[in-house]
Amino acid sequence: MDGLLRIGELARAAGVSTRTVDYYTGLGLLEPATRTDAGYRLYHPTAVTVIGEIRQLESHGVSLDEIGHALSRDPADVSQLLDRIAADLVTLKTVARSAAPHAQALLAVIGARAQSLLAAAVKIAAAG
Repeated sequence: MDGLLRIGELARAAGVSTRTVDYYTGLGLLEPATRTDAGYRLYHPTAVTVIGEIRQLESHGVSLDEIGHALSRDPADVSQLLDRIAADLVTLKTVARSAAPHAQALLAVIGARAQSLLAAAVKIAAAG
């Protein structure tokens, strides 16, 4: 059990409350590595990263339900989805090059957000 984090330690390391850890665990977004003899949950240190990625996705408007659905999918399904998103991003960049300047700025913002979401999704898929 060395190296595993109790809920309070995980919450502090991730910068969230213990209620948030409980909530994410209840939704299936986090999985305890094990339990103590007294029934306390212990989490792997990588859960800190997972919480950060969940928070990042939430900040981009992705719902916890959607995050949970993505985490529960087969890695091959997630890979195909990420490939489609990457292809859409390439198309978006192509359109941006031929658009009016104000549209280019808007498309650049959308593209940056999509790129950020894609990076977070790849990290979560790799952790899952």
